[in-house]
Amino acid sequence: MRMGWVKRIQDELAQALAISIKDVRMYYMTPPMIMFGLFMPFFMFFSFSVRRGLGPEASLSRLLALTAFFTASSAAGIIIPLERRTRTFHRLLVAPVSLVTILVGKMLVGVFFALAVSLVPLLVGLVLLGASIANVGLLAACIAISTCTFSALGLLFASVPTETVGSIMMPSTLLRWPLLFISGIFIPLDHMAPWTRAISYLSPLTYCQDMMNHAVLGMGLQHPLLDLGGLLVCLALFVFPALKLHDRSRRLGL
Repeated sequence: MRMGWVKRIQDELAQALAISIKDVRMYYMTPPMIMFGLFMPFFMFFSFSVRRGLGPEASLSRLLALTAFFTASSAAGIIIPLERRTRTFHRLLVAPVSLVTILVGKMLVGVFFALAVSLVPLLVGLVLLGASIANVGLLAACIAISTCTFSALGLLFASVPTETVGSIMMPSTLLRWPLLFISGIFIPLDHMAPWTRAISYLSPLTYCQDMMNHAVLGMGLQHPLLDLGGLLVCLALFVFPALKLHDRSRRLGL
């Protein structure tokens, strides 16, 4: 019995990986992905960070958090509407693959995109700016967990039954901006008023940025385990409603 469950899990993971690899190959150079997933974090960073006198480590920490947030959360909201338009997503739903496996595959796409795009500022920071990393293992863990959480957020956005990318990306962007501005990206948490800092903990980006500060700068406002716990709680809060909403849309044939 135990070996049967292990074999099933392996098969489901292999199917999810196949779905994600297919999506990466097909959608990595689409205009919405380039705009919302690649250019957006860099534009946002340079718009608010120019002439602020940030050191290379502080700049790298913030840019990595921004990149993970925007790129990972954009993938599902772009790919799923495009696949609804071409009926590819509907064919996946009637294939002998569970809905959980399909959504895990879609979530992995955001993780892969964010990991790939994050390599750009990381290499630039290390090679050209001479930045140093205080804890490489913590940085890898932060990027991996943060991209999973943000990709799950994109999966929740994509539960809206529409075939138009703009119908998802515009409201999702309007929601992501408040999450961005109340986090510690542009205003450090220790510089915020107490009530503003309390609100900032509603944003998953707050935990990502603080954990990134620990990894790159070697210091943060709270313990890294608290940041990790906050990201995992946000991951659960995004994944389970996304599963329910996607299952509801499937049952209604949307």
